[in-house]
Amino acid sequence: MPSYPLFDDKPSEIHRLAFERWLEDQRASGSLRQPSSIQVYRDMWGAFTAWCLGQSPAITLSSLDLSDLQVFQAARFGRKSSDLSLSPRHALRLVRLIDRVLRHHAAQRDERPNTAASDWLASHPEVRYAEAAEADPLPEFLSVAEARHLITYLSNARPRPGLSGARRDSHAAFTWQELRNRTAVALQLGGGLTPGDVRGLTLASPISRGGRVRDRPWKVLVPGDGNSSAHETPIAPWAGELLQHWLQVRAQTRIEGDHLFPSTRSGKPWHKESHYKSAKKVLEDAGIDSREGGSFRLRHTFALRQLRRGFEPEQVAAWLGVEPEAMYRYRRIVPIDVI
Repeated sequence: MPSYPLFDDKPSEIHRLAFERWLEDQRASGSLRQPSSIQVYRDMWGAFTAWCLGQSPAITLSSLDLSDLQVFQAARFGRKSSDLSLSPRHALRLVRLIDRVLRHHAAQRDERPNTAASDWLASHPEVRYAEAAEADPLPEFLSVAEARHLITYLSNARPRPGLSGARRDSHAAFTWQELRNRTAVALQLGGGLTPGDVRGLTLASPISRGGRVRDRPWKVLVPGDGNSSAHETPIAPWAGELLQHWLQVRAQTRIEGDHLFPSTRSGKPWHKESHYKSAKKVLEDAGIDSREGGSFRLRHTFALRQLRRGFEPEQVAAWLGVEPEAMYRYRRIVPIDVI
């Protein structure tokens, strides 16, 4: 249990420690990983602290009330400041941060939380529902029928021992490039990967250890790329079967290099434009319009499917490699509540 002095520290130190302890717990739980997001939160809290300490008398975490937040927000709107509170959406993110830090601070001290921030949001619906604005387009995703059709189409590129005759051996007609293209698309639909994630995968990414079927990958490790940390995501069994076949063909073809999906047999990386055209062709050949939303629709379809299956938004966000707040974009399709 943390210990505290008999007398409070200076208000500036209390503000600083409250944020740093909240941030430490967020990092430890894996809820906040991206350096860019951490810096944004730090800038927002810094601006809030500077304003509180600039008042006379200085506003402490315990004395902060509804009227203080009203004055603070009125002072911030319309200003180009590092705390990003230039719109209702940014105001929502800032006040949410204040509420989280206040509640964490109170929990550590075994005190009743200061609810000024949540009370302020409750009295300002234009801010509270800013991220659900009807002007925001819904994420594009495949219908159930489209997803099923695409899965069948992609799976034709792997051995199908349960079928008979020509259908059973149809996979033998695929070139390694065609198999690569279908497997890459399969990981976007069956694992929620972005195009960049797919191109960044290595031979160490597929994980079969601990799975239900020997040698069949059941999840993949997505390497960090400087913008996001490395993360693991499960893949659907049908996608795992296709990936397993691709690994076998890749080895038999003696494709070089460490990239899971290289551009050439010599192992050169798959460039963005070439990958985009390949994914577009797979979708078009499957009879699915490739214009609206592009292959990102596959990622959105994966996310929505996991939410509908009852997985917590925080868990799905971890699989996607995004912050939990990003899950709000799906809430008008699948009712979810992300704190």
